Amino acid sequence: MDKKKLSERDICSKFITPAITNAGWDLHTQIREEVGFTKGRIIVRGKLHTRGKQKRADYILYYKSNIPLAVIEAKDNSFNIGAGMQQALNYAETLAVPFVFSSNGDGFLFHDATGHADKMEQELTLDAFPSPAELWQRYCQWKGIETTEARHTVEMPYYDDGTNRAPRYYQANAINNTVEAVAKGQKRILLVMATGTGKTYTAFQIIWRLWRSGTKKRILFLADRNILVDQTKNNDFKPFGPAMTKITNRTVDKSYEIYLSLYQAVTGSEEEQNIYKQFSPDFFDLIVIDECHRGSAAEDSAWREILEYFSSATHVGLTATPKETKDVSSIYYFGDPVYSYTLKQGIEDGFLAPYKVVRIDIDKDIQGWRPSKGQTDNTGQLIEDRVYNQIDMDRTLVLEKRTELVAKKITEFLVATDPYAKTIVFCDDIDHAERMRQALVNLNPERVKESRKYVMRITGDEQEGKAELDNFINPEERYPVIATTSKLMTTGVDAQTCKLVVLDQHIKSMTEFKQMIGRGTRINEDYDKYWFTIMDFKKATELFADKDFDGEPVMIYEPKEGESPVPPDEVPEITLDENGNPILLDSDVEGDFTSPDIGIDDEPGTKRIKYVLGDVTVYVVSERVQYYGPEGKLITESLKDYTRQTVRKDYASLDEFLRSWNTADRKAAILQTLEQHGLLLEPLAEEVGKDFDAFDLICHVAFDQPPLTRRERAEQVKKRNYFAKYGEQARQVLEALVEKYADTDVENIEDIKILTLDPFKNMGSAAELVSAFGGKQGYLAALQELEQNLYA
Repeated sequence: MDKKKLSERDICSKFITPAITNAGWDLHTQIREEVGFTKGRIIVRGKLHTRGKQKRADYILYYKSNIPLAVIEAKDNSFNIGAGMQQALNYAETLAVPFVFSSNGDGFLFHDATGHADKMEQELTLDAFPSPAELWQRYCQWKGIETTEARHTVEMPYYDDGTNRAPRYYQANAINNTVEAVAKGQKRILLVMATGTGKTYTAFQIIWRLWRSGTKKRILFLADRNILVDQTKNNDFKPFGPAMTKITNRTVDKSYEIYLSLYQAVTGSEEEQNIYKQFSPDFFDLIVIDECHRGSAAEDSAWREILEYFSSATHVGLTATPKETKDVSSIYYFGDPVYSYTLKQGIEDGFLAPYKVVRIDIDKDIQGWRPSKGQTDNTGQLIEDRVYNQIDMDRTLVLEKRTELVAKKITEFLVATDPYAKTIVFCDDIDHAERMRQALVNLNPERVKESRKYVMRITGDEQEGKAELDNFINPEERYPVIATTSKLMTTGVDAQTCKLVVLDQHIKSMTEFKQMIGRGTRINEDYDKYWFTIMDFKKATELFADKDFDGEPVMIYEPKEGESPVPPDEVPEITLDENGNPILLDSDVEGDFTSPDIGIDDEPGTKRIKYVLGDVTVYVVSERVQYYGPEGKLITESLKDYTRQTVRKDYASLDEFLRSWNTADRKAAILQTLEQHGLLLEPLAEEVGKDFDAFDLICHVAFDQPPLTRRERAEQVKKRNYFAKYGEQARQVLEALVEKYADTDVENIEDIKILTLDPFKNMGSAAELVSAFGGKQGYLAALQELEQNLYA
């Protein structure tokens, strides 16, 4: 047997797998082959989408299920033994494993990142592959898991519901890191995971393993919204069964082991309301705080009182957005995160939805508005004489026509895309949310006739709207379609099918901004939700340029002539309640927001003044679309400049691109690779011209070549009359392919399934048409010749 002629699969099955099993690894429980551990980034093309390349390891070795130890990258025997090492190291970094192997079937190159080996990399013979016990011993030494009790904790299996549901790689990283930290005695632990990445399921598996191992016997799970507690109890935490209870009606039953509670349900302003003190300080040995950025880190918060009372317990904080200000610090309290998984990583891996941003500037926001001398508002109230701009809109100054304009733009977008796409409109306060609801109702009378619930205000002050929250987030319920809100839906709302997030709220808190964006980042493939749109009326998306938004600052948009170059307003980070007042303390047992009646510029006890005007005309001064790029940054430069840079990263010159294009068996493969690297063909066609195919768009924009339309290329091929050498049926097929190319693009004609569609199916079956070329190879050769003529 000539090893050099064997495929990579043959090398795996004949040499690598036997070497691993001979070392004591169980083929069924410890070895997984061809493991795809990311989904592949979603690439959006107009209303269509595709997925980029998954990260796929040839082998992942596990000590126990979901506790990975090693990655092996295999190559066929024409490569040297270490050829797969760099690729494997990339995968190992993602999976957080210290042991990495590369093999070509002759042996292994072994990379040990623990720092406990004599050499970081060394070659091993096939019969010298390390056993599970050896690698586990090295792993525990590396992690500092030395005692028998600590090992018992970290070796406790995950919960398995029998459906083969397994945690995603980043969830396993978060779970394992947390369990290991607890096993080593760490008392305060912080986990940072982007909205939509399954924090509650992650928390469940952490608690399950610690509870089942006996490491933690009584556990308190704290949240700040009733809906969060109920979702947790009824969904992810359900396997705890009769061992679990929810604390309600300020009553305590000490016979349970797992307790779920709103922090407001166990605390109060009066001492007798602090029912958590009915438990002894050492009753709980683990407290998990969901959305811990919301209060637990603030020195004077009610969360902190509970944590201090149960100070002997281990405290685990979960958040998508750790809060770091001069007054509030998650990291100061909990320490650095034991694991972080960002929005950028989630989108890159294909677990979170990408988005585009529509930024709309309104004249009075940008240019400001000043009342005439002695002018009064709709109620006869004298308007203070000063310039009002974006920071005042809907908080101090209400322009009814502005509200109507925003509602009109939302309606236009939905009518042009999907009138039933779930939409959240974030407003400045409850009054603004109600006015927005009315404006949207008036612009969508036919939809509202179908159901009065087409538009609903869902805010903390009104039961009718809150009662519809479950229906809004339920993918199977059509109504409500549009929800106007201010604070109630910023966190804990698992709106999987939300396709439009509208920001008409003045946001300067990065934490709150990320939470709002998070309402749209979930993917639901069953309901065709792969991406979403952010419509921004108040420059909230300028926060994309903040260094704290999962990466370095993006390139800031340079306004063209006629557009207003308004910088963001410099105001302190402050979170406002639904009435537009700063939140000092969350105190509602149902998890909604109430706060002292203090306006942002007012003395305590006074109500913020609001002027309402119905006769001030407003209009849009600029409207532009921006895209989320492959580097996790919002593309704010010109689309042509961005395209030129993106293409030239792969092809430095026109000659290099042409060589690749002309020698490619499938042009679609080149386009797919470029799209994975960030090329936005659909928006480029919208800007340059829809009559050009991808080849001409790329040559024109990236290399300054004059483009030809698809029709012009098709007519040139017809004039050459090279089809004459084929038989009549083959000629008909080629002529129809040329027409298809002129109407669509080259990718469509490369798919052999096109022969089953009109007009080809009228010429004969696909098999008959292929036989007209002497068989499949003849057909593919004719197609390649056609492409050569199209691009000659």
